[in-house]
Amino acid sequence: MQTSILNEKLFINGQWIQSENTHKVYNKYTGELFSEIGIADKKLVDQAIAAAVYAHKKTIFTPDYRYKVLMRAAELLLSHAEEFAQIIAKEGGKPITDARAEVNRSASTFQIAADETKKLVGEIIPNYNVQGRFLYTIKKPVGVVAAITPFNFPLNLVAHKVAPALAAGNPVILKPASDTATIAIKLCELLEKAGVPRGYLQCVVGSGGTVGEQLLNDERIAHYTFTGSPGVGKHIQKTIGLRKATLELGSNSATIVHSDADINKAAAKLAKMSFAHAGQICISVQRIFVQKSVKERFLEKFLQEVSHLKVGDPLDPNTNVGPMINVKEAERIEQWVKEAEEDGAVILTGGKREGSIFYPTVVTNVRKGMKVSDEEVFAPVVTVSDYETIEEAIELVNDSKYGLQAGIYTSDLSLSYKIPYMLEVGGVVINDTCCFRTDQMPYGGVKESGNGKEGPAYAIQELVETVTVVVNLEE
Repeated sequence: MQTSILNEKLFINGQWIQSENTHKVYNKYTGELFSEIGIADKKLVDQAIAAAVYAHKKTIFTPDYRYKVLMRAAELLLSHAEEFAQIIAKEGGKPITDARAEVNRSASTFQIAADETKKLVGEIIPNYNVQGRFLYTIKKPVGVVAAITPFNFPLNLVAHKVAPALAAGNPVILKPASDTATIAIKLCELLEKAGVPRGYLQCVVGSGGTVGEQLLNDERIAHYTFTGSPGVGKHIQKTIGLRKATLELGSNSATIVHSDADINKAAAKLAKMSFAHAGQICISVQRIFVQKSVKERFLEKFLQEVSHLKVGDPLDPNTNVGPMINVKEAERIEQWVKEAEEDGAVILTGGKREGSIFYPTVVTNVRKGMKVSDEEVFAPVVTVSDYETIEEAIELVNDSKYGLQAGIYTSDLSLSYKIPYMLEVGGVVINDTCCFRTDQMPYGGVKESGNGKEGPAYAIQELVETVTVVVNLEE
């Protein structure tokens, strides 16, 4: 039982500031009040932006010091791993075993970003047809970065935005999701201890309609990095004009199970990854396409594995599926599933809601036009459909407004080589589900899944300016 309520201040210009109003964060499983976090008003947001601008112009943050800060942050994260995992499980509803994995991944993300500080070099440009000129490039920080993060990976997705921005030498203004902002505040405390220079990290909490809009409309901010819905992503791009943005948006990611695959192995892994963190993962398995000749065998094993998933308290190490982020979201997906059933879909298991918990749900006989197939469910719901030929499977995967990642199970080496060229997605995973990400890889989608890439090495390239230098040697 929780015995005290955390009261968290905002981090602006190297100081912890108590704001007039607070946002209440609740334990997503028990419903108890977990923490109260300061809400930034217009004046505080302006102070944060001004501090970041001043730091960018006046404070030297050398690559070697960036390395030390980021590595120290990783060390501190690991030394506070259980404390951070408990916060993620309580305020985010993520099963504790997954929360612990997220903390470890976040530390790794900081380490990877630290290594990239040593690689920020320009290049010498060959001089083919102009004599007396020496050409080269340099890399310099792009400027103030606004990082807007979601609730589902409240630590690691913050790390994926803050760490590369700092590695590139940019001041960061972090606006985390309000309902999971406690962990972001705790990370700022560690970064302060790690020695981040004053003004290079700000944390402001508030709604997208207030704090978010103020950040978007302030032209002192050079780059925006956002993970969230396509609707908000489009609004960001429209509002900021020619300024830069990295947008990681929605998906209804698919995995193909071809008849030559290890069906039992595929079914077991898909049962786990379709419902990890209650399906609230950008690359969660939402659509499964199984070759018709093995569909019956696949479903038998798949449903058996789903039935073994434990639903309940995220602090129980045996729990596989915890609550959704709030009751409203659980009610939304309950309605989507009911609509699909009324339109002819068949619920093979699940479809049941208890408060903010929605039980793992498998739906078949879906068709175009159903939300559970066309939209991003962001919930523990997966659809299973069949196909005859691999060409048909590819068409089914591509028949989507999204294109983040896809997976395929097959033993055909030739197919595994060709299919990445045929699928309209940003990442293809062979012999695993679409729900795979390692923190050093380039990560990002096409179509309404966004633009730009995350993964520290790739994010950094979007967070620096390439400046061309021409030296006239004849003067």
